[in-house]
Order: sequence, then structure tokens, then C-alpha cells
Amino acid sequence: MSLDFSYRHLYYFWVVGKEGGISRAAERLGMAVQTVSTQVRELERSLGVELLKPSGRTLVLTEAGVAALQQADLIFQLGEQLPARVRDAVSAPVLRLSIGTSDGLSKLMVHRLLQPVMGVPGLRLSCHEGEFDDLLADLALHRLDLVLADRPAPGNPNIRVYSHALASSALAWYGMPSLAAEARVDFPHSLARVPVLLPSTHSAVRTRLDLWFEREGVKPCIVGEFEDSALLNTFAAGGMGVFPAPERVHEALIHSLGVERIASCHAVEECFFAIGNEKKVQHPLLQRILQKER
Repeated sequence: MSLDFSYRHLYYFWVVGKEGGISRAAERLGMAVQTVSTQVRELERSLGVELLKPSGRTLVLTEAGVAALQQADLIFQLGEQLPARVRDAVSAPVLRLSIGTSDGLSKLMVHRLLQPVMGVPGLRLSCHEGEFDDLLADLALHRLDLVLADRPAPGNPNIRVYSHALASSALAWYGMPSLAAEARVDFPHSLARVPVLLPSTHSAVRTRLDLWFEREGVKPCIVGEFEDSALLNTFAAGGMGVFPAPERVHEALIHSLGVERIASCHAVEECFFAIGNEKKVQHPLLQRILQKER
């Protein structure tokens, strides 16, 4: 933090800017006009720029003054929040939990996996979405407490992490009612003519889906591939195509997207892992998440 200028001088300038003049600012501050003027001049001297300039019988902000006032707004708005933040910290200690989620994971499934910590008094949950490798890097730097992903962490002697198999779910195909009705006819071969939405190849489950298509002798009519599962669901809800999803979130899918189940994606499962630092995963809050679903 720079100490090249006085925050007291900045505060007086801020009041001048908000009140629209030195006289009004002096009245608000209960100080002499000359005193307020001197404080503003000291700030200008410290910054090496003119913040106010004459315009007729009044003073107006220069371009530098406008920029300084905008920054002062941020500084003093935060300052006004400080007493309340400090009181809240003392009266209600916060349990902070930073979770990284791989962008290809079903958001509905992530919500289900985090249910064990929902409702914990004082919990402040922070969720960060990103690519798998980036999340592991943040975990190694202790920016994250836990990573939820569709695969375990690769072996790396330089990164001591623990991969815990949380759950697995069979996949099924879903779509808006009109598409679902068409896709049920001669399924799964119908997927060669009905528009299909799939996770992109960076998702672990995509490889299993491609092998399933090969076993079934189906060349799917792919109209969209998505790295982000929420975006895939949005396009699916708009009727762009049918898509695979974990059956464990069947009810949530039906109610949130208005889609219908078409059929099972036979013998294809999506797996979910929690990855954490070896010491941190012993924390009681994380242990709630690590209890494998039945």
C-alpha cells in the first residue's frame, strides 16, 4: 500500500467532490473553509496533479480529479463497511470452504454431492469452476480445499493429494418431449437421426459414450459439444437436441429443465471423485462430503 499521500487528505477531497464545493464540504465537516482547502492542496502536492480547477466562481474537478474521486468512492465505501464486518466476524465466526468443480460435471450432481455440508451453521461456501489441471494447481497452492472431478488425480510425487471415489451414476438419455418421443422409436439407432448434444472430449465420460456408440453400431447426429454441463443443459432445454445425464439427478432434471427420460445408456456410468490435500481431507467438514453415497 502506497504511503505517498495522506488518506485524511483524500477523505477531505472526497467530501469536497461529493458536496460539490469546498464551502459545503467545510460545513459538513464542521471545519473552516481554509483548513479544507489546505488539505486538498496537500493531496494535490502529494499526487503531483491538479484535482480541482476554477470555473467561473466555483471549482470543478479536473480529469485527474474525476479519477481520484472514483477511487476514493471505492475506498471509503469499503471503509464504511469495516465496522459491521468486524462485528460480524466476532459475533458469528465463519467456516470457509473453497471447492473447485471440473467444468464438465453436472451442476445438479455437484449440488447433490455438497448436500452433506449444506445447513452447517456459519458456513461460507465458495465454488470455483475450471479445467481439471488448473484446479489441481490451485489445490496444490492451497487456494482450494477440495476439487470435485470426473476422474482421480494423476500420480505425481511432487503433489501429495488424495483421490476419494465419491459416487457413480448410470447415464440415461433425456430430451424435450417432442424430441424424446422421436428418440424412443428404434432407440438407440434413433440417435443417428435425432440431434444429439454431448460433453466435449475433455470430459472423462465422453470416451465411455464414444465406446458405447461404437458397440451399438450408431453414428450419432451430433449438433453440439460442450465443455460446460450447465451450457449443455441450457441448449437442451431450448430443444436443440437430446443428451446424456446422470440418473441420480433424474428428478431434478425433469423439474428444472422440463425434459423427459428417453432410455438408459446401457452399461455407461459417470464417476465422481473428491480430490484434496492429504492433511486437509481429515477436516470434519470435508469428511462429511467424503462419505461415499450409497
